[in-house]
Amino acid sequence: MITPNEVVHAKLTVPQFKRLGQFIHKNYGIQMPDSKKVLLEGRLQKRLKKNNFSSFAEYIEYLFSEKGQASELQFFIDAVSTNKTDFYREPHHFEFLRDTFLPQFIRQSSHLKLWSAAASSGEEPYTIAIELNEFKEKHRGFSYEMLGTDISNEILQKASKGIYEEKRVEIIPLHIKRKYFLRSKNREKRTVKVSRQLKQNLTYRTLNLTMPLVGIPNDFDLVFCRNVLIYFNRAVQEKVINAICKKLKPGGYLFLGHSESTTGIVAPVTQVAPTIYQHTP
Repeated sequence: MITPNEVVHAKLTVPQFKRLGQFIHKNYGIQMPDSKKVLLEGRLQKRLKKNNFSSFAEYIEYLFSEKGQASELQFFIDAVSTNKTDFYREPHHFEFLRDTFLPQFIRQSSHLKLWSAAASSGEEPYTIAIELNEFKEKHRGFSYEMLGTDISNEILQKASKGIYEEKRVEIIPLHIKRKYFLRSKNREKRTVKVSRQLKQNLTYRTLNLTMPLVGIPNDFDLVFCRNVLIYFNRAVQEKVINAICKKLKPGGYLFLGHSESTTGIVAPVTQVAPTIYQHTP
């Protein structure tokens, strides 16, 4: 054990990395190749310090204990999960949403249900919300509800707060920023906060996509599941895509990340545009 003020310089051994990697892959589907050892070691250093451990052996023993599984496991997952996202990332998805999907949808229905399955720190769901609110202004009677999920509880707390550095929203047109973001009164912070309007139809919850999707509705019109499948092997990818399809209405759309595809995967979807698929059961 160490005192809280001591600096931790513990090293993660290869066997320890293998054990943690196997646990992560078995329970969360995330692949941990040898190239991730340094990354994992660096991220877990903070957890060693927080728990006053001087070695990874101590930390691992605690993590796999009954007490550790109850109180440390979520912090462990928060530390190892990768969360990188931006507003309007992969803009062609939002162009398809705005120019193709919504004009077709409004002819048949007025209430949209969608799921941001890898919501991360909130940039994706808030970008979607901007587009939907802009559409709503021009189409009276249109409404929507959105679910945002992620494996990391910590990152979802950040998403729920909706506070970002000003440089994170530079890509957003000025008139949209003025409409949906509030600048901090403390100009030294240089942050913005998402308006209540973008939050009011959005619910967040923690979810492991590789486990049974208990409590997730099965009538979504759209699912965004972008840049998370790349961390899974092909078998897990197929499992996740098929599980998501069960939550999509027939004819609903699935959006994947730019490095992801359904090539070699058996699933009831048909590609309609780059990384955009329609549920065709």
